[in-house]
Amino acid sequence: MEDRPAHDYEYALIRAVPRVERGECVNIGVLLYCRGAEYLGARTHLDQGRLLALDALADVAGVRRALRGVEAVCAGGEAAGPAARDTAGQRFRWLTAPRSAVVQPGPVHTGLTSDPAAELHHLFDRLVL
Repeated sequence: MEDRPAHDYEYALIRAVPRVERGECVNIGVLLYCRGAEYLGARTHLDQGRLLALDALADVAGVRRALRGVEAVCAGGEAAGPAARDTAGQRFRWLTAPRSAVVQPGPVHTGLTSDPAAELHHLFDRLVL
């Protein structure tokens, strides 16, 4: 079995903040970008019960639409709209830019991995589920 080289990566949580003025949030996804491996990935999961516990009137359908948009931009291609022309790094930077919205990114963190896809799954299982 051949050892794969380790690459540095960046990741950010995707959070639902149903009442922005309160700042309470629930983690609903992870973005991971690894330039050395030319990888950009996203995993998302909305726990509707946790979201509604923060705000019984939260727009669940709107949060789901926003997550589909995040996934589309992350994947690139036609579904990404104007971002389709951007590099993976540019798309990651756009997705992780601070915003005051119900769906927003957390801070960007770094790590080292030889398997970005496996690392994304690990972070997702540990930080979102």
